[in-house]
Amino acid sequence: MPDRPSIEVVTEVLSKAPERKFSETVEISINLKDLDLSVPKNRLEDEVPLPFGRGKNTRVAVFGSPELCQKVRGVADVVVPANELDDFAKDKKSAKKAVSRIDFFLAEAPLMPTIGKRLGVVLGPRGKMPRPVAPGSDPSNLVNALKRSIRIRSKGNRTFHAPVGTRGMKPEEIAQNVDAVLNRVVGKLERGRTNIESVYVKTTMGPAVRLW
Repeated sequence: MPDRPSIEVVTEVLSKAPERKFSETVEISINLKDLDLSVPKNRLEDEVPLPFGRGKNTRVAVFGSPELCQKVRGVADVVVPANELDDFAKDKKSAKKAVSRIDFFLAEAPLMPTIGKRLGVVLGPRGKMPRPVAPGSDPSNLVNALKRSIRIRSKGNRTFHAPVGTRGMKPEEIAQNVDAVLNRVVGKLERGRTNIESVYVKTTMGPAVRLW
């Protein structure tokens, strides 16, 4: 099947999906081929900035010293000073609930071993281990970048999905987000485009339309 322009496919997806009483997510489904996904280096795990964001609120949490936390207050959604880390990690049930509401985590680098020890079992399986930031830095710009980013994770699956927007966004915005994700995925694969069997675009509950 020949390639179709992303804008053409996105427009078709939006026109075919019945109106819902909620803002549906638009996502792409990527099917890989000729990769041994039992080998960790062949698995995809990355954060991809979207040119027009996800179309919904993306939440970012920061673990850091009181000084670093002060710099990101009002920018990050959740700020956990180092001296409150033990309290955050103490109740695993509450920690899991909090982690489920956060999309991305950052942590001041010296805290990473403690976070791994105290929260690794909660964050690791969800692919949410924090990205380390330099001590004393101001990660506000990084927080803002993550707020318009998505995480892609293939794990051991040949097929994986990624959100690229919401139905309320303009088709051309969603199309540019689609292209950004595919460019990143192609760049990460061992043999690039030839490791992709097919790509589909769909809304949460709508029919899928083939892009590649």
